[in-house]
Amino acid sequence: MLRALILAAVLTASAAIPAAAEVELGFYTGVQTAPHSRIRGDLPAGGGSYDALIGWEGNSFAPPPYYGVRGTWWQSATLGFGVEFTHTKVYAPDSEAQAAGFNNLELTDGLNILTVNVMRRWPDAWASGRLTPYVGGGLGVAIPHVDADPIVGPDTFEYQFTGPALRLTAGMSYDLSDRFSLFGEYQFTHSRNEAELEGGGTLNTNINTNALNFGINLKF
Repeated sequence: MLRALILAAVLTASAAIPAAAEVELGFYTGVQTAPHSRIRGDLPAGGGSYDALIGWEGNSFAPPPYYGVRGTWWQSATLGFGVEFTHTKVYAPDSEAQAAGFNNLELTDGLNILTVNVMRRWPDAWASGRLTPYVGGGLGVAIPHVDADPIVGPDTFEYQFTGPALRLTAGMSYDLSDRFSLFGEYQFTHSRNEAELEGGGTLNTNINTNALNFGINLKF
């Protein structure tokens, strides 16, 4: 449901853009990882506090897979604005989750990042005109699906707005035609997450992700 709403918002916003503008809709997947970060908070049902270092796993192609969608309104040949939704995800290894007081802890449907972006591209960087390098950055919010199963206390299984997020992107596109292009890119996201757990618990963690994306753009 959340992913459908985000996609609908991107398509609706794109439809409202004046016809004279160049609009790109990009769809991608890739390989996404997340380095270690600390989780802190209180366990539900009076289970006490916890503070643990988690070696997050990304499992990019395991269901639900990692993917993203980006809409960009190019106001000129080089400057664009847009919105982007990325379905990142992180799993805590079982042994580390249990040491912190959880049977299972993951943000896998997903650690969703929604941002408003500014993009810069260089369409004349190569004589062929087909290869176009670009960079971008965005600010927004994290909307993870919190899946927490504490050893003692009730489970949490719901979407939450947990804090601010940012993304940085650098890549290159290759024009197949006037309408379609392929692209590859590196993307970094950072999110600050303050989640509430059923039964009075809390979960606080800052998560970084690194991804190598590949996808296709539709231009109109």
